[in-house]
Amino acid sequence: MLPNSSSPLSGHTASAVPASAFRLDNGMQVVVIPDRRSPIVTHMVWYRNGSADDPAGKSGIAHFLEHLMFKGTDAHPAGTFSALLASVGGEENAFTGWDFTAYYQRVPKEHLPTCMAYEADRMRGLVLDEAVVATERAVILEERSMVADANPPGLLGEAVALAAIPSHPAGRPIIGWRHEIESLTRADALAYYRRFYTPENALLLVAGDAEPQAVLDLAAGAYGAIPPSGVPLARSHPQDPPSRAHRQVTLADPTVSEPQLMRLHTVPSPGTAAPGEAEALELLAFLLGGDDTSVLHTRLAVERPCATRIQASYWSAYFAGRSRFYINGLPAPGTTLEELDQAVDAVLGDLRETGFEAQAVERAKTQLVANVLYARDSQVSLANWYGMALCCGLRLDELATWQARIEAVTPEALGAALVLLDRQGGVSGHLVRSEAA
Repeated sequence: MLPNSSSPLSGHTASAVPASAFRLDNGMQVVVIPDRRSPIVTHMVWYRNGSADDPAGKSGIAHFLEHLMFKGTDAHPAGTFSALLASVGGEENAFTGWDFTAYYQRVPKEHLPTCMAYEADRMRGLVLDEAVVATERAVILEERSMVADANPPGLLGEAVALAAIPSHPAGRPIIGWRHEIESLTRADALAYYRRFYTPENALLLVAGDAEPQAVLDLAAGAYGAIPPSGVPLARSHPQDPPSRAHRQVTLADPTVSEPQLMRLHTVPSPGTAAPGEAEALELLAFLLGGDDTSVLHTRLAVERPCATRIQASYWSAYFAGRSRFYINGLPAPGTTLEELDQAVDAVLGDLRETGFEAQAVERAKTQLVANVLYARDSQVSLANWYGMALCCGLRLDELATWQARIEAVTPEALGAALVLLDRQGGVSGHLVRSEAA
């Protein structure tokens, strides 16, 4: 499964609750987040690798392996664990990002040991045969058709990302390029599995009705016997130089029902940002396009109007390296994409001169914090936020102070964040309708 960029975690993060952290002798990190409101636990295993670690020419292998991880082991043949979960009212799923891959189960707390035994078994015991690999490859090619090949906005998103970061592997789609997916083999999957699916590359995260020490004892028994691989985990990726020229990508397709603007600026992620920089970007996204009171919506959808919808988002939770800041909009009838693009630049330019009204900033801080505290009420969303953040380079103590850091964002920090959205450093994607051939 691909990560859902429309989830509460795509643009916002959740304020932290007390968590306990441990490390097993084999290097596996263990984090426990107590939540005793119901007798349920969310059990997650995160691997600190994703599509950015796909070898050259084999894009999509991380996502492919995520699918194959459900095909069974000698101890747990395909389908048996899923059937057991269904019988006790549990649920499971998995997803792949650019810098992480995660597997989770949500079950009544008495079944936590069973989940641990299962994940520990498939960390090293995956069994694959050629027929299974061929079948799942066909499934992924069909998924690629739905999310991209037959989906013009998806294709535009791929083209914009590739134009923004052509050298870094995060510029490739998580699902992979079709022509490379077609060539992925059983040997490719197993090589990737043996390289990355090791305890020292893994994070075990348990959220819910569980005592930290009891979870640690269970984890030591289930995962502790798995030997570390001994392979260095540090990896490096090609880096793109700073852009000095604005780039525009236009995708024309006869199935497009309405034109769309997609602007992408590469910006620091929370793991690479200077102190206060990521928080300013997060608040800036909310101020610019977080809701119907935002500046872009007010000026471009209400006062002019030249847009029917305009949104901004800072992808704070998805990248260990540089992250992405998006401004997406739909032009109003009679407005071209070029005119909407220029209108966005005009608003950003005005804000660099005038800044934001102090009252608007305080209101945005209050609303942003309230929204994400509400999102934290979901045990799975809370666990996802912790897992993404920890896999992308943040520490538990940084998560614990998120709300205070948002509230401390200054006008000067917002001004510096606006500079990062300079037109010369961005990519504009235009989606237009073409006449059928």
